[in-house]
Amino acid sequence: MKINYYPETDSLYIDLSEKSSVESREISEGVVLDYDAEGNLVGIDIDNASNKVQLKELSLRRLPVDINAVA
Repeated sequence: MKINYYPETDSLYIDLSEKSSVESREISEGVVLDYDAEGNLVGIDIDNASNKVQLKELSLRRLPVDINAVA
């Protein structure tokens, strides 16, 4: 999983899978879910993220993986 914030567009993309998106559905204004060919959720796109998400803090708990930080 990868989380990318793009300050120039104030958008946040949460990449949940390496699979490509073939369908997108806007579930609320500026929040789009991306699905693969099998209908699995592969990504979440949030426009105007600074107004919808608390970007100043990220808390990860009990994840069974190594965490890589890239600034």
